[in-house]
Amino acid sequence: MKEEKIKQNLQTWYKKNKRDLPWRQNTNPYNVWISEIMLQQTRVEAVIPYFQRFLTELPNISSLATVKEDRLLKLWEGLGYYSRAKNLKKCAQVIEENYHGKMPETFEELKKLPGIGFYTAGAIASISFHEPVGAIDGNVLRIFSRLYLDFDDITKEKTKRKYFEKIKSFIPSENPGEFNQALMDLGATICIPNGKAKCEQCPIAKECLAYQQGKVDMLPQKSPKKERTVEEKTIFLYTYQDEIAIKKRPKTGLLASLYEYPNQKGFWTEKDIQEDAKKKKLPIKNILYVKESSHIFSHIKWNMIGYEIPVKEKIEGFLWVKKEELFSKYSIPTAFKTYTEYLKNK
Repeated sequence: MKEEKIKQNLQTWYKKNKRDLPWRQNTNPYNVWISEIMLQQTRVEAVIPYFQRFLTELPNISSLATVKEDRLLKLWEGLGYYSRAKNLKKCAQVIEENYHGKMPETFEELKKLPGIGFYTAGAIASISFHEPVGAIDGNVLRIFSRLYLDFDDITKEKTKRKYFEKIKSFIPSENPGEFNQALMDLGATICIPNGKAKCEQCPIAKECLAYQQGKVDMLPQKSPKKERTVEEKTIFLYTYQDEIAIKKRPKTGLLASLYEYPNQKGFWTEKDIQEDAKKKKLPIKNILYVKESSHIFSHIKWNMIGYEIPVKEKIEGFLWVKKEELFSKYSIPTAFKTYTEYLKNK
């Protein structure tokens, strides 16, 4: 494997083709950290406005460490995987307490922090502090499995660690962060995860064993995902004048500490709702069918139906908020987007 040739070709390609991204305009460790956490499981195009808004309101570690959770989750609303946001705050608090508010500068110290794994630690250490260390994510694993024609399962920790060691021979002592970002861009735009790889545009195709042997589409190898559990839910949009009922989810589990509309397991009919209201003496006026919706999480799928239920007086046990407050202050997960949009457009 001509490692020096691969390194040179990749760096030359990157200089001509690198993406213009806001977190590359100022590579201080805070900016790199926030962007890398946001980019996990999320497309670059979706992240850009979130990153800009987040940095405007929480421009440094100190402001992140002290932000109220509800506000933090509202800033994160729509990005999903909300535990990432909570870990950001937890990590900022650890940095404030144990590192005098300053991000540690080495890979080994960075990966001790909550929410920062091998990849994020490598990205911050190389891009912000110029430490010659790799940043191994799905893009890099895909590129290297094709480069070496390697059929090891890239979801296995053993494979990730193998390539973390292997990449050391590629990392230049000067501008290691630029090299890592070149791999990120190559994986995002050329050696892509979905669809056909653009091998004819790849600067390292001549060195790629999978390309030479016509096996690019066979790699990388991944363990099959577990089948998702399907859950049925009925969403109740209780309204009283210009107020809407919401409630906070538990502090642990799926969508922890976020707000949601009242709901029940299973698909309820209008008759079911009427009978339940009569039994519980709920002061409902009428029942308006909204629509069906579904949302897919990594391991669960929610199939939902929803009803708007105007009431004669507020039902106890819920938080009643004005419409404009609902959209500006409270973090309602994307899972309920269909019903939030319905309320917005009323």
